[in-house]
Amino acid sequence: MHCPAVLLLLLPGGAEAFRICAFNAQRLTLSKVAREHVMDTFVRILARCDIMVLQEVVDTSGSAMSLLLRELNRFDDSGSYSFLSSPSLGLLNTIELCVLNRSHKTQVLDSYVYKDKDDLFAREPFVARFTFPSKVLRSLVLVPLHTTPKAVEQELNALYDVFLDVSQHWHNRDMIPLGDFNADCASLTKKRLGELVLRTEAGFHWAIDDDEDTTVRASTHCAYDRIVLHGEHCQSLLRSAAAFNFPRSFQLTEEEALNISDHYPVEVELNQAAPRVQPLGLALLLLLLLLPPLGLVA
Repeated sequence: MHCPAVLLLLLPGGAEAFRICAFNAQRLTLSKVAREHVMDTFVRILARCDIMVLQEVVDTSGSAMSLLLRELNRFDDSGSYSFLSSPSLGLLNTIELCVLNRSHKTQVLDSYVYKDKDDLFAREPFVARFTFPSKVLRSLVLVPLHTTPKAVEQELNALYDVFLDVSQHWHNRDMIPLGDFNADCASLTKKRLGELVLRTEAGFHWAIDDDEDTTVRASTHCAYDRIVLHGEHCQSLLRSAAAFNFPRSFQLTEEEALNISDHYPVEVELNQAAPRVQPLGLALLLLLLLLPPLGLVA
């Protein structure tokens, strides 16, 4: 059985920035992660992120994820990781989602499978709500999606219906749809991209730029993988967004990198704290206190 999506929640302690990532791992199997150099790279990628949505996991027995979890705990011993799996999903009954998290740092509050009554998705979104370590944002909802190239426009437009359903279900509009949207190049032209509901409706911020390259091969330049932010609180905490060029960071050749995936992970960093703004009035007051007193004019 092909299980193309896994949601990993990884939270290193003490960090002010909170990094959320999405990564199409290109058929992550037990035989693939059992290779030492592949496992080493995967673990280093995963350990960078506080939440990782991992897609294209082919692991019906759970052996690949158990091995990955064990090696991740060995690599980063600052806190134990656990995971939650979804049932198999989709028209082909092929998706599995797992949530890995450090329970002493953050918890999964709830999750559910979106009811795709009209069969618009090849893989129904499995949405999950997490506690978030911020006074500004108490909880955060992730909506992972891996579209099929044959129906990108249909699925991305249907993602707005998922947003409405989640908003009603949890009364929470701070939401992050993310994953391999196939939202570029031959799968979706720039014109059609601009006409998507998630582009024309107010309130959605596409954090990964349309000109970003999320592909490993030098012969391609496509922004397939995306992260979208909705919600005033969520967007106010955004620090940065980019694709993570792991071959360059880990000094891999293209051939070596393709043993991992033909996609780069994409990521956003959120600030856990409220934005710190120095009031202008206070700054002026301090300046006046430092100036010498002015003499009176007769």
